[in-house]
This record gives sequence, C-alpha cells and structure tokens, in this order.
Amino acid sequence: MLKDLDPLLHSQLRLGVMSLLLGVDSAEFTWLKEKTNSTAGNLSVQLDKLSEAGYIEVVKSFSGKKPLTTCKITKKGIKAFEDYVNNLKGYINN
Repeated sequence: MLKDLDPLLHSQLRLGVMSLLLGVDSAEFTWLKEKTNSTAGNLSVQLDKLSEAGYIEVVKSFSGKKPLTTCKITKKGIKAFEDYVNNLKGYINN
C-alpha cells in the first residue's frame, strides 16, 4: 500500500532546503537563498513553515551589526525527509 507523501516536504523549495541542510552542519540564510535561487521573502516563509513543523532549527543573531540567520536540520526533520524519500520510492517502484 502506498503511503501519503508529506505535503510539507512536497514543495520544491522546502524539499530543496531540506536536501541542502542534510549535507551540512548548518547553513546561513544567504547561502540557502543562493543555492535555491529563491527570493528572500519566499525563502523566509518556507523556513518558517519548516521551523514550525520542527524539521529545522532557525537561529537569528548578529555578525557585527548585520543580522545573521542560520538554519540546521533537526532529528525530526531527518526522519521526515527519510520517510518522504522512502515513500516516494514506493510510488516509483509500484
């Protein structure tokens, strides 16, 4: 039986962010923005959604006088991503 795909991860930008965060300890907002080719506003909204779900941790601080936002995937986020990929494989191999 096929399992539902997590709608939160089914968004192209959110899936891209999660994929990028899996490969790093943490990532700055500007790096994620550059890698995903997204606008600051759209990326900010999508990071909020992932953070609210507990999939990522967002830390806001300052580097000198400049704001610095850093993101890190959580254990819950890793599990959700792995489940998503496994469920997707189920559709592909069906």
